[in-house]
Amino acid sequence: MKKKAITNLDALKAMRRGNREAERELLGPGFHSFNRLHESKKTYTRKVKHKKKEGD
Repeated sequence: MKKKAITNLDALKAMRRGNREAERELLGPGFHSFNRLHESKKTYTRKVKHKKKEGD
């Protein structure tokens, strides 16, 4: 039986798989967003928690 040589593509796939598994161990299960859009401080919102009180 002939042994199959490891190609650059195989090595790259293995490295990606290892990085993905390491990241899952670090962050835990589920989706974690890294690049969020920066919201302006002046962005209008109707949520009660963002509204200023009358005394302020």
